[in-house]
Amino acid sequence: MSVLHPVIAEVTERLRERSRDSRADYLRRIDGARGAGVHRERLSCGNLAHGFAACGSTDKERLREGHAPNLGIINAYNDMLSAHQPYERYPELIRNVAREAGITAQMAGGVPAMCDGITQGRAGMELSLFSRDLIAMATAVSLSHDMFDGALYLGICDKIVPGLLIGALSFGHLPGIFVPSGPMPSGISNEQKSKVRQAFAEGKATKAELLEAEAAAYHAPGTCTFYGTANSNQMLMEIMGLHLPGASFVAPDTPLRDALTREAVHRVAELSAPGSSHLPLGYIIDEKAIVNGVIGLHATGGSTNHLLHLVAIARAAGIELRWDDFDALSSVVPLLARVYPNGYADVNQFHEAGGMGFLIDQLLAHGLMHADVRTVFGTGMDGYTQIPTLDEQGQLAWKPVAKESGNRGVLRSADEPFRADGGLRMLSGNIGRAVIKVSSVPDDRLVIEAPAIVFNDQDDVRKAFERGELNRDFVAVVRFQGPQAIGMPELHKLTPTLSVLQDRGHRIALLTDGRMSGASGRVPAAIHVTPEAQDNGAIARIRDGDMVRLDAVHGRVDVLVDAAEFAARVPATADLSNHQFGMGRDLFGLFRRNATTADMGAGVL
Repeated sequence: MSVLHPVIAEVTERLRERSRDSRADYLRRIDGARGAGVHRERLSCGNLAHGFAACGSTDKERLREGHAPNLGIINAYNDMLSAHQPYERYPELIRNVAREAGITAQMAGGVPAMCDGITQGRAGMELSLFSRDLIAMATAVSLSHDMFDGALYLGICDKIVPGLLIGALSFGHLPGIFVPSGPMPSGISNEQKSKVRQAFAEGKATKAELLEAEAAAYHAPGTCTFYGTANSNQMLMEIMGLHLPGASFVAPDTPLRDALTREAVHRVAELSAPGSSHLPLGYIIDEKAIVNGVIGLHATGGSTNHLLHLVAIARAAGIELRWDDFDALSSVVPLLARVYPNGYADVNQFHEAGGMGFLIDQLLAHGLMHADVRTVFGTGMDGYTQIPTLDEQGQLAWKPVAKESGNRGVLRSADEPFRADGGLRMLSGNIGRAVIKVSSVPDDRLVIEAPAIVFNDQDDVRKAFERGELNRDFVAVVRFQGPQAIGMPELHKLTPTLSVLQDRGHRIALLTDGRMSGASGRVPAAIHVTPEAQDNGAIARIRDGDMVRLDAVHGRVDVLVDAAEFAARVPATADLSNHQFGMGRDLFGLFRRNATTADMGAGVL
């Protein structure tokens, strides 16, 4: 391990100083909730009797008389999400392991889990971002019975892991481990799938051909294999010390995956107050862990959604993370992985090349992350330079990761990175602030200057394309997509259309107060614009034909209009009434009215 890079040390110290009071308040709150012994001893007889009424005799006896820990299971299972389908059998597996260890485990509650891949471009997508905060609330409700001495959090996908973690931090006095289920086997290549999508957008492929390609890509239980938000979540949980080492990308329904789940039960019991190594989750997620999460995001070219989620997660732990911190770290953290859409490979190939163990080993060896952190494994991050395996007796063991990448086209050492800087950058200018993911944007597209074409609905972009109106250089300004307007949906449905236009040689870009997710690709996209149009942000003053300059090299995005004229314009408005009802959107008016800005996490918590 090398000396920590001075920029990382400086960012961490600024974060610690900025968060001094709020972090101290948070730690006082969770220390006050910790108590001594098992939590159910605080309950009255009536409370406790309700809590174990449905248990079998063995569990009931232990809960009634014993002092062994009781573990809560928070499960995001449903069998519509391929990534979450394996969780159907986890509660029984966990309960059986707990019984064998002389402790107990109960399903504390389930949380909603929606699939952005299914709702993409649909009305349901307008609930997606807010589902994060709803999941956090559901997690809190599940743990509010005070029956539990630790928790296992079962979740994978986009808003689900951030929501579970925010909820877990509200109960930060409890130890907790995040238990992944693993990625599905590789199907057709992401490149093949992308080509069929673009062909369909151009009318060169039928709907049947498109469905065949999509079904060949998404074909089995497990996480989608491209490096979007779901797999960025898994990277984060491991690099922040909440997974067991190497657990993120082990295939579902395999002996090794089950062994890791069994070990997670034993570890969280040891971390509980009655256990041998008491460590509340709220102490694991500190300033260093948050900085390590940002570093992991940069080093892997991870999801832009975490410019929202990590800010919200940090705040839940009393830590005031800012976009400026992302920007400062991006300048020194190299890009070590290329996984689709930032390369040809999928997460299975990343894992086979050395995966998280190799990535963490390289970052530590070059002083590019904090080593001295708390983790659920009981070590610092040095313990995460190992990979899990089964020994000859079928028992879980860890072995050191190889010092050479198994595939330099997917994963590289810090001595020969794909890029010298991270894949995420901040933009500022006279329209406010925005985010751009540049890890897969061609170098000759990092600066785009072109006239604006303004849209207040993403569907209008597709219609304009079909009418043949977009065969030119332009910046698509897609506004009234922010959290206060319509819940900040992902606009990934625009990707095939914009990619086709870029491939035709046009210089184009996207400017929006919406999201583009971890699937942001080759088209330069300034997203998360804040203030948003619904909040009278400057994006609402852009007009068709205004020259817009997006400069990802120097971190600028500006409308090239006389400053006095631009300031004097009356912001546009939009009729959003058709976005306020249907598909449950009427139930989320409270969220839209109270949502924070994108740089504050775009939520209500």
